[in-house]
Amino acid sequence: MVRRQLQRISLGSLFFIIGAISIFAQPKTMVSGKVISKEKQEVVDFATVYLKGTTYGCTTNEEGIYHLHAPAGKYTLVVSAIGYKTIEKPVTLVHGERIKMNVMIAPSVTELDEVVVVSNGVSRVKRSAFNAIAVDTKEFQNSTKNLSDALAKAPGMKLRESGGVGSDMQLMLDGFSGKHVKIFIDGVPQEGVGSSFGLNNIPVNFADRIEVYKGVVPVGFGTDAIGGVINIVTNKKKRNWFLDGSYSYGSFHTHKSYVNFGQTFKNGFTYEINAFQNYSDNDYQVDAPVEDFETGRIDKDKKVRVKRFNDTYHNEAVIGKIGMVDKKWADRLMLGFTYSHMYKEIQTGVRQEIVYGEKHRKVHSLMPSLEYNRRGLFIKGLDVALTANYNKNATTNIDTASYKYNWLGDRKLMNSPGEQSNQYSRADNNNWNGTLTVHYRLAKIHMLTFNHVLNTFRRSNTSLLAKVESEDAIAKETHKNISGLSYRLMPSDHWNLSVFGKYYRLYVAGPMATTTNQDDYVRTTRNMNSIGYGAAGTYFILPGLQAKLSYEKAYRLPTIEEMFGDEDLEMGDISIKPESSDNLNFNLSYNRTFGRHSVYMEGGVIYRNTKDYIQRNIADLSGGKYAAKYINYGKVLTKGYTVSARYGFGNWVSVGGNFTKMDVRDNMKTSISSSAENLAYKERMPNLPYMFADSDVTFYWRDLGRKGNRLTVSYDNQYLHSFTYYSSRIGSNKGDYVVPSQFSHNLSLSYSLQKGRYNVSLECRNFTDEKLYDNFSLQKAGRAFYGKLRVCFGD
Repeated sequence: MVRRQLQRISLGSLFFIIGAISIFAQPKTMVSGKVISKEKQEVVDFATVYLKGTTYGCTTNEEGIYHLHAPAGKYTLVVSAIGYKTIEKPVTLVHGERIKMNVMIAPSVTELDEVVVVSNGVSRVKRSAFNAIAVDTKEFQNSTKNLSDALAKAPGMKLRESGGVGSDMQLMLDGFSGKHVKIFIDGVPQEGVGSSFGLNNIPVNFADRIEVYKGVVPVGFGTDAIGGVINIVTNKKKRNWFLDGSYSYGSFHTHKSYVNFGQTFKNGFTYEINAFQNYSDNDYQVDAPVEDFETGRIDKDKKVRVKRFNDTYHNEAVIGKIGMVDKKWADRLMLGFTYSHMYKEIQTGVRQEIVYGEKHRKVHSLMPSLEYNRRGLFIKGLDVALTANYNKNATTNIDTASYKYNWLGDRKLMNSPGEQSNQYSRADNNNWNGTLTVHYRLAKIHMLTFNHVLNTFRRSNTSLLAKVESEDAIAKETHKNISGLSYRLMPSDHWNLSVFGKYYRLYVAGPMATTTNQDDYVRTTRNMNSIGYGAAGTYFILPGLQAKLSYEKAYRLPTIEEMFGDEDLEMGDISIKPESSDNLNFNLSYNRTFGRHSVYMEGGVIYRNTKDYIQRNIADLSGGKYAAKYINYGKVLTKGYTVSARYGFGNWVSVGGNFTKMDVRDNMKTSISSSAENLAYKERMPNLPYMFADSDVTFYWRDLGRKGNRLTVSYDNQYLHSFTYYSSRIGSNKGDYVVPSQFSHNLSLSYSLQKGRYNVSLECRNFTDEKLYDNFSLQKAGRAFYGKLRVCFGD
């Protein structure tokens, strides 16, 4: 009996084994191969390999080999790895056959994780645990937009300008604005580099993409930002030669031009020249109260349509780079030199009822720089990036007119010179900056990152009013050191986690008044030290559905302008304290492609509890004049959310938009100057937009007229809900304290010939001639028309 059972089991096992062998012996539908580093011919382990638009994917093993099973069909094979450029290759899988495809990938010069591009040029930084997106500028390069205009496409982002071309600009990101948001170019901080390199001055063609890190910031940037980071990434692809040039002309006598050309030789020697200029009279019309010189009265309730007449702006910049790439001792070694010049007439003060007729400013800047990158320095997995630059900036403020002007252009002789304050002075700013970033990858799933930033600044002021120059006895100095260390765990493609710590140190020295009349100063110094920390994680719930959660105990050191002012309309405070904040972000995003249809959706919630919040206020000066000053307000609580959606159909249409609502509330129960009850407690913080949105639709006609040509027609709009200059409890019912709701519309048409070699575009901005306002009701331009010609060659 037992023997028969054993025979049956043995016979059944035999049939099972034979069946299994017959099944596994059948040829499989798959693609496999090896992923190799293009530079060193080494295998790349733990690289991600997947079929675009599907759920089929895998990773390479320690020998760089991958095996990917999928149904028969035509696909795009995508290969990506940390520190390498993402590669896409077409592949056709045949039923029952195994396709062999080896892939060579080149090192990336950035630290950005894999980017998933959707049809509007806004991308999700996919594998990063930080709440980050990337704006692809290629869709905007035939337009007259600058970098700040392109950034308006990012969820939670609001551009705030005080006027036209070259005007003061602030970026608002998730409820934080101005100095809370730090600007980088290729990972190099831009603090102290001069206004010629403001994002509203740099043409959009300058950048390959713009990375936006919202809230919690990776250690690799080594920054003290609380609101987030904007990183401008230029095109570093190895190209034999290239030329990109454009010129545009538009309303208010606005001229803009840009040229970028360079070459890389077979031996690795490379050079590149970037140059751009902006010019505008900014003579658009505004509605403003006019001062009556006979009575000296300004009737703010009676506004007259007038033309700006002292607001000409122009700037010129040239950036040259020369060096070597793809060498054994350096992936990239570049020496750079930047020269920029700016001339700016100043039409208004911080409020529009104040008008100047002759006040102006000039800026010259020289900046040499060094950039070095090396993957696998000394040992495998050790990557090093080093940057250094020195910026010598001279800013001259001229305010010596003996006349007072009103908005009609009339003028009245004053008893003493100076429309704001009698000055003819030069501020010599010397700014050194160095960054060191080291990545070390242990095995396949562990990554350590160390970053250190050193920044030193020194300003000396010289009065040029007299025949003999007079330099201030006490210079203004800062030394900033920020160190960061992070650990990243990457056990699978489904989730990863980062934890980090940061150390902040700031040394400040400068003059401090000893009298209330501020006629005597002494040199004072102080040191500030802080330690921050945080964590960020991401998890793929479903294919295409990703969740991100991050927290940071963050500090923001006061900036040069907040401590020392701009020697003109901005008043600094050397005793101002750093901000500290508990930042929490949660984000959900979904990105999938279904045949010719692409869908992208995301939503995020933000929480910020900030102490010693640095606020920009308006200060009343004698004679009815105003200036801006900075104070540590106290506690501010921010809660809000952003939503974004986009749909694309093939290469024909893209439609989508963003909506943002941020509640930034006063969280001080008592007044900052006394123990009395704070009347603005729980009210919205003043002069901060809290609800805004934008949407757009773009149509593409390819091969129109001839193969390789393309016609693009775009419509976009921006909505801004009304907000108050001051506390909403004070100004909610008073029209003079309210910035009204605004809804502007733009149209553009672009035609490209010969696959983008020749391009012409026409634009109409604010075609409904909406009255647009921003900071403290400073009015921006109405309807405007622009045209642009662009040529692009390369090999």
